[in-house]
Amino acid sequence: MERNELTGKVAIVTGSGRNIGRAIALALADDGASVVVNARSNRDEAKAVAREIETVGARALVHVGDIADPAAVQAMVDMTVKEFGRIDILVNNAALRREKPFSEMTYADWREVMNVVLDGTFHCVKACLPHLRNSGAGTIVNIGGLSAHTGASDRAHVVTAKAGIVGFTRALAHDLAPDGITVNCVVPGIIGTPRPKNTPEPAHHLIHRTITGERGKPEDVAAVVRFLCSPAARYINGQAIHANGGAYFGG
Repeated sequence: MERNELTGKVAIVTGSGRNIGRAIALALADDGASVVVNARSNRDEAKAVAREIETVGARALVHVGDIADPAAVQAMVDMTVKEFGRIDILVNNAALRREKPFSEMTYADWREVMNVVLDGTFHCVKACLPHLRNSGAGTIVNIGGLSAHTGASDRAHVVTAKAGIVGFTRALAHDLAPDGITVNCVVPGIIGTPRPKNTPEPAHHLIHRTITGERGKPEDVAAVVRFLCSPAARYINGQAIHANGGAYFGG
């Protein structure tokens, strides 16, 4: 893949203050894109990623706001267009990955996940859509989840939301193709990422094994996203593409 294929492009990456989101933001910047780094609340993390982006010679903006809030999303989009003049790429990465047995799950627990994963993605696409249309080669990449395809205990809300992301991807691919916008979903496998102190390993990680014998890195997921945002990927649309080291072979 050639370098600087995204020069002149502008990308928004939600939930990009750490882990997979951070790797995606850096990969797009390394390919020449200007990137908006979004974090729900941790401004310091987002600013640190923005500084990393600037060290590779790309431009960065920081937005701190909850994508479950449509006003916050619109403010992010308005800020992006005011500063950079356009939006070409939207990566919907922000998510909540809670675990709780369904018998103990409240409706508030359910809605908390849906508000971010599904509603937040809806808000971001709606707010960015006029600018993605103007791009002429707009790209939306949604980040899915392995458990949406395999199922998992104690994750009814997360599994359902991430499965919905796949359906949303396919529906949008149909609706937005006439506007020259591609919509795809990248599904990470078991990715080794730092976890907050005293946070246990997700239970479903313990039942999946890769054929490589190794866990993936955030950069492995970012590489797929980067390709889908490139000119070479314009014929790929409506797909759920797995980056999982062979942990899952389904569709």
